[in-house]
Amino acid sequence: MGNKELELGFEKILQGNREWVDFVKKDESGRFQQLAKGQSPEVLWIGCADSRVPANEITGKKPGEVFVHRNIANMVIHSDMSMLSVLDYAVNVLKVKHVIIAGHYGCGGVAASLSRQQFGVIDNWLCHIKDVYRLHAAEIDAIENHEDKVNRLIELNVKEQVFNLCTTSIVQNAWKDRDDLAIHGMVINIGTGELTDLGCTFTNNEDLGEVFAYK
Repeated sequence: MGNKELELGFEKILQGNREWVDFVKKDESGRFQQLAKGQSPEVLWIGCADSRVPANEITGKKPGEVFVHRNIANMVIHSDMSMLSVLDYAVNVLKVKHVIIAGHYGCGGVAASLSRQQFGVIDNWLCHIKDVYRLHAAEIDAIENHEDKVNRLIELNVKEQVFNLCTTSIVQNAWKDRDDLAIHGMVINIGTGELTDLGCTFTNNEDLGEVFAYK
């Protein structure tokens, strides 16, 4: 590579993999052999791309038990084909029973959306969070402490993304055929590891509003 620091960093990645392979070889539980045959998770986790929020560890799940999609600030955007493809596969092929939108306190994406600073291409993505702020501006602006302001927007953003997810044709069509699919909104305290239920669970489209609920 021509850069000793880069070479050492990459070697650490490879060494980590060698240690993992050795661990798998020595494991006698049979779980890795079972994973090699396929997956059957009950949970789809749509979370933030932040490296501090690993879905499996936070939920106490093993590899193969959580299907994961991550992006900046755990957004559900109706034109995002990557998210929709993951959702469709999780709901209609894997038949997950729980979809969790998981935000986290201290989210840099949400904090950035409250500033007037430009950050680059991501500004276009952050506009979707600014839209959430616009819907709740009176409440957010009434909060004096900046950290509390950001954290409240994080909670409100999760709730809005839960609503967005419920209004997708994928989820609504699934609800026509199934009564075992629930959509949840949660937020993580990275400092404590606590996952808090925001009380916005949906199991059908009855409370979405008439124009959002497909027949």
